[in-house]
Amino acid sequence: MENQNPNPQNTMGMQQDVPNATLVLVLGICSLVICGFGPILGTIGLVMSGSGKKAYELNPSMYKESSFKNLNAGRICSIIGLCLGVFIWIYYIVVLVFIGTAMTHF
Repeated sequence: MENQNPNPQNTMGMQQDVPNATLVLVLGICSLVICGFGPILGTIGLVMSGSGKKAYELNPSMYKESSFKNLNAGRICSIIGLCLGVFIWIYYIVVLVFIGTAMTHF
């Protein structure tokens, strides 16, 4: 069912991966694993996923559906990594401010 092709001119051998699909997936996973860099890696992953998504939407029969699913998975991981990273940065800022104000009272 996955390989049904509405465009008969494009055969299975001619389908290619969505641009940046693998890179977006790697950036999304890294933004989850390395939460301190989550906002940076997540933002880069989201920006790069935009061009791949636009290319797929213009001509879906040209690209493999599996690579589009990888692109979406990377996009979701990037969003989650971005959110986690922002929360961690806020936590560290609050802790540093708390320690800084506590040290000034001594």
